[in-house]
Amino acid sequence: DELRLERFMNNKPPIFIGSYDPDGARKWIEGVERIFKAMRCQDEHKISLGSYVLHDEADYQWGNASQRLGAGGALITWDRF
Repeated sequence: DELRLERFMNNKPPIFIGSYDPDGARKWIEGVERIFKAMRCQDEHKISLGSYVLHDEADYQWGNASQRLGAGGALITWDRF
């Protein structure tokens, strides 16, 4: 996992801080998905890598959302992210 994270970060993924910015969110997703594709990243690793580059408000919101989405052991996929 550490090697995967290092490879991901070496690609300089965009950071998302959260504010209401639909265009910024879309660009963030596109940038992160471009790296996933280059890395041939498997679905089960996308959530941990993508959430790693959420900062400030976005990180806080993801923490709350992941608790709700994953309640009862539900699997959270990148599509649900």
